[in-house]
Amino acid sequence: MRKYLKETDDILIRLYENGNDEAFDELLSRYQSKVYNYLLFLVHDEETVNDLFQETFAKVIVRIRSHHYTESGKFSSWLICIAHNLFVDYYRKGSHGFTVGGDEASKIWTTLDLRDTNIEDEMHNEQTYSDLMDMISTLPEVQQEVLRLRFFENKSFKEIADITNCSINTALGRIRYALLRLRKLSANYDLTLSI
Repeated sequence: MRKYLKETDDILIRLYENGNDEAFDELLSRYQSKVYNYLLFLVHDEETVNDLFQETFAKVIVRIRSHHYTESGKFSSWLICIAHNLFVDYYRKGSHGFTVGGDEASKIWTTLDLRDTNIEDEMHNEQTYSDLMDMISTLPEVQQEVLRLRFFENKSFKEIADITNCSINTALGRIRYALLRLRKLSANYDLTLSI
């Protein structure tokens, strides 16, 4: 049985901050699949996902051990924020041509710039991003795929149609239905999505 199974994240963080490695093992056990699956949803390349995953937890270790983690919200949201920022940095530095799509629907993604903000804004953005990812995970797989291809990989609708082996009209329809569904779901999360 795991020694710290019933402890809260904040207690585990404080224990690890003070040198208790078993506390970090419990945090890792709780969140490794969530972070890995989130990165896999974005990247779909296991080698890159593994690199970003390791970088995420390396940053977490450094920040906690150097006493730079403050109890400002949910640990899981903070963790996903770090993974997201590493993902964005990876594409900004590389020759991947990553940019957020330029059409009206992409406005929902531009609200999620999690960099250069104060703590209150960062907490709000982390929660918004977490909520959005939760909403996306409820969509049918084909809609999740077209959202990923369009907004995270900046593919054209022609490229999406080729990759998903469907017509351009079908790809457009899937995006439309996904965005409409996200708009409806956003009311449950008290979010406003500009679509």
